Amino acid sequence: MTRVVIADDQALVRTGFTMILAAEGIEVVGHAANGAEAVAATRRLRPDVVLMDIRMPEMDGLEATRRILSDAPVTTSGDPVRVVILTTFDLDQYVYAALTAGASGFLLKDVTPDHLIHAVRQVREGDALLAPAITRRLVERFTRADPEQASLHRDLAALTPREREVLTLLAGGLSNLELAAELQLSEATVKTHVTRILTKLGLRDRVQAVVVAYETGLVTPTARRPA
Repeated sequence: MTRVVIADDQALVRTGFTMILAAEGIEVVGHAANGAEAVAATRRLRPDVVLMDIRMPEMDGLEATRRILSDAPVTTSGDPVRVVILTTFDLDQYVYAALTAGASGFLLKDVTPDHLIHAVRQVREGDALLAPAITRRLVERFTRADPEQASLHRDLAALTPREREVLTLLAGGLSNLELAAELQLSEATVKTHVTRILTKLGLRDRVQAVVVAYETGLVTPTARRPA
């Protein structure tokens, strides 16, 4: 069973999301009304997914997300804890800040019940909750190649030439199927390459891989081929 912690300063949101998830067999194991409580609840309960509001008292959701994920927490089954940011503001700067904090995606609070359930299950399986093409737009807008930032990801040198090529195309917003067609490989082989890239770079999902590709200068807004 998927286990969830809901962090939001509005009791109505916490209650409503809990009812929606519980109706589909998703267990809400904890609530938090601020960022500090969210950090404590996640460390104590080790849920599969944390639904994290951005704007909360005492500590906002972005700082709570950074603190949670800096510990590299794992669930009771040994998988990485995933964080999904909740917001009422569809603003690029919030989304980008969430991604760089390590979140696996974001949801607007007016999400439909079906979308909420699908999102939790999708993130639980390790998928990103944001299309790479959208992520690319955000990264192009908010990042620039920075040698100091690149040094934080010096493991990029551990990638093979093929893996660097896959990462470059992934940063362009290509799906696994599109990557397979571009590289004339099977989709299974592409999935293997993507998994190895994430493992070598210590990344949680494809969204973070896109961010790293831009921040390290592997690709730039004007050049989509390996630097």
